[in-house]
This record gives sequence, structure tokens and C-alpha cells, in this order.
Amino acid sequence: MSKKSNIMNLDEFKNKHFGKVGTSKRDELEEGYKNFKIGALIHEARLKKGLTQEELADKVGTTKSYISKIENNIKEVRLSTLKKIVELGLGGQLDLQIKL
Repeated sequence: MSKKSNIMNLDEFKNKHFGKVGTSKRDELEEGYKNFKIGALIHEARLKKGLTQEELADKVGTTKSYISKIENNIKEVRLSTLKKIVELGLGGQLDLQIKL
């Protein structure tokens, strides 16, 4: 006797609760995730470099509060500021892609 599994993968979950790709609710979810991911990547890189939010902010010429808001997905980061954070603050290289 086999039971049907109630387990679904992430795409199935998103389809069920937010609609298919291309719907406004799903697009809003995906855009929010991209912003969250940027903040999480900055946070992880900052910790790897052993920097506090204040130290990173000083290197970039912004405030600790602004860095915190980016890392916590409260504020969207401008591309020019992201470039400064990565290159000046973290000593890294920003690599963007356009996928069609």
C-alpha cells in the first residue's frame, strides 16, 4: 500500500503559492529573492574579509546603516553603489551577466 507523497520541490511550491513564471505575484517573488541574494552575498563576503558593517561603510563612503539595510533586504542597492562595495570595500570584482 503506497501513499501519495505530499512533498513538493521548490518550483512546485512556488507555482502553487505564487503562480507560474510570468505572473505578477511570481515575478514579485523572484525579484525580491534577487535583492535578498545580493544582500546575503555582501554579508557573507564582508564576514569573510573580517570587516564590520562600519568598516565596510567607511571604505565605501557610506553609512553603517545603509550597509545594514542592504544586507537585511530593507533597501535596494544601486548598481554604482554595489560596484563600490564590491571593488573598494571588499577588494573584489563585480561580474554581471545578461542571460537571454
